[in-house]
Amino acid sequence: MNVYDFDNTLYDGESALDFFLFRMKKRPLLARYIPSALWGIVSYKRHGVTIDGIAGRYGKIFKACMAGITDYQAVTKAFWDKYERRICAFYRGIQRPDDLIISASPEQSLHEICARLGIAHYIGTVFNEESGELEFLCFGENKVKAFRARWPGREIDNFYTDSMNDKPLMDIARHVFLVKKGALTRLK
Repeated sequence: MNVYDFDNTLYDGESALDFFLFRMKKRPLLARYIPSALWGIVSYKRHGVTIDGIAGRYGKIFKACMAGITDYQAVTKAFWDKYERRICAFYRGIQRPDDLIISASPEQSLHEICARLGIAHYIGTVFNEESGELEFLCFGENKVKAFRARWPGREIDNFYTDSMNDKPLMDIARHVFLVKKGALTRLK
C-alpha cells in the first residue's frame, strides 16, 4: 500500500491555509486570525507543534472559518474548482487503486478532491459540521493510530511526505520518500 501525506506532498501548498484565505473573501473578519494562522504554519514547519497545541490554539480559528457555512459540500466543491490545479503532476505516474491519503486536512475537504482524483481511501481531521468543533486531529502519532484503526494488519510499502512531522508514519513504512516541489528523494 502506498500512503501519502497531502499538503506540500500531493498538493502544492497548505490547503487549510488556502481554504482559510478562500473563506476570508466571504468573511473578511477572518483577517484578524491571519497572524495566528501564519504563526501556526511557521511552528508546523519548524516541527514545534503538538496535537494538543494545534487543537487548542487553532481550533478556534478553524471554528471561525467554518462559521456561517450551511452547505459545506458546496463550499468545498467551489474551493476545489479553484485549487485542484495545484495537485502535483508526479502523482498520476505512480497512482495505484489502493493508495491512501492521510492528512491533517479535514476529511470533508479530502472527500471532494479524492473523488476527483479517483482516490478511494483517505483519513483526515474530523470536525463537526454543525458546531465547527474538532473531533479528531489527524496529526503526528494520531496518523498512526488512525491508520491502524482503519487498516489493521496492513503495512505501508511506500510513504510520501514533505515533513519530519510525519516521523511516526515514517517509522512504520518500509520505504519513505521526501517530496519537495514534486521531486522525490528516497529516505529509506
